Amino acid sequence: MRRAFPILAIITLALLSYGAYQALGSSPNPLEPYIGKPAPSIYVPTANTAKESELSNVFRIFYYHVPSAWVAFLLFFTNFLASIAYLIKRRPGIDAFALATAQVGVVFCTIVLVTGPIWAKPVWGIWWTWDARLTSTLVLWLIYVSYLLLRRYAAGGQTPVLAAALAIFGFVDVPLVYMSIRWFRTQHPQPVLGGGEGSGIDPAMLHALLINFAAFLLFGVLLVWVRYTMERLRLEIEEAHAMGAVRGTR
Repeated sequence: MRRAFPILAIITLALLSYGAYQALGSSPNPLEPYIGKPAPSIYVPTANTAKESELSNVFRIFYYHVPSAWVAFLLFFTNFLASIAYLIKRRPGIDAFALATAQVGVVFCTIVLVTGPIWAKPVWGIWWTWDARLTSTLVLWLIYVSYLLLRRYAAGGQTPVLAAALAIFGFVDVPLVYMSIRWFRTQHPQPVLGGGEGSGIDPAMLHALLINFAAFLLFGVLLVWVRYTMERLRLEIEEAHAMGAVRGTR
């Protein structure tokens, strides 16, 4: 496994670099045909007239906003499965893995909440609105931040059990976030993939979007790998100290 890490790191770095090249330079601007005209709702939900000065490059935030959301969902789903497995088997290694996936998931969810307003301000004219998708995403972030605070500050041997229960409860919000733009009339753009008629993304953007999704997914796997390894080392050190204290009292 240790030999696989540098190989995966090199592949991830190459994909991130190629993804940045596609996102920031090579990918064609799908708004060019609409400059001075009403743009599609995926770019301008309020059907404003696209202005070159405001919209010429803001669409590129999609290449980081959407993959970050997908990776965050996958990590929270992995945390959900690991939490169930921990409640059944009560193994510290599973708990360490659940913690690592939650930590990295919060990082990617934070990227979603930061990049969204960067796009919303020039397109909607506001940084934030309490629409169903934005609100449910903020609630999701708060749930998993609460999970991490519980892990960090709660004392007692039942903390992993309480954290696992909170993680299982918190995951309920993930499908709500995903389905919010399908169930409710929302200011947020319609689904990028699989949203039916009137939704979707310009085919010119799909290649760069999928490249960045692969890059972000591998980057997330690397981060979880590092955090899991560190957490296992911390548990082993604590166990060694506890064993040493027991021997010292004999």
